[in-house]
Amino acid sequence: MSEHSSPAADHQEPDSLEEIVPVLPIVLPVVGGVLMFLLAFIAVKMA
Repeated sequence: MSEHSSPAADHQEPDSLEEIVPVLPIVLPVVGGVLMFLLAFIAVKMA
């Protein structure tokens, strides 16, 4: 009889995207705020 699951399928490395997804709601607004501050700083400096 053939076995459908191989031993390699039981041990699967964690996906890098799955590690990043939980911190996205925190990181994205912070990076957005920093980017807006830098763009405003550049605009004021050039004016």
